[in-house]
Amino acid sequence: MIGMSFVAFLTLLVIAVVVAAVFHFVLRYRFLEGLDAFLAKVAVGWLGGWLAPPVLGHWLFNFQGVYIIPAAVGAVTAVFLNVLYWKAWAKACRGGSGA
Repeated sequence: MIGMSFVAFLTLLVIAVVVAAVFHFVLRYRFLEGLDAFLAKVAVGWLGGWLAPPVLGHWLFNFQGVYIIPAAVGAVTAVFLNVLYWKAWAKACRGGSGA
């Protein structure tokens, strides 16, 4: 998927925006507030969605070379692990006793 089409890029972007919106606005699972934090989640979700199909496999729905289910799973995983990492880092820097 290195030489992807523009439609494939947009498909991954839509998946990333949906995943980022759910995490940021619905679940309110975030490390930072504001639009910049949401856009960072979109970027991380796009990377997760791009990397996941070669790792998880090519199965179910294929749209313009993007396998939707593995891309969505990868985007969710990448966004979740990114926020988890930064929350753990902040907790370690504080001394580890806060919530």
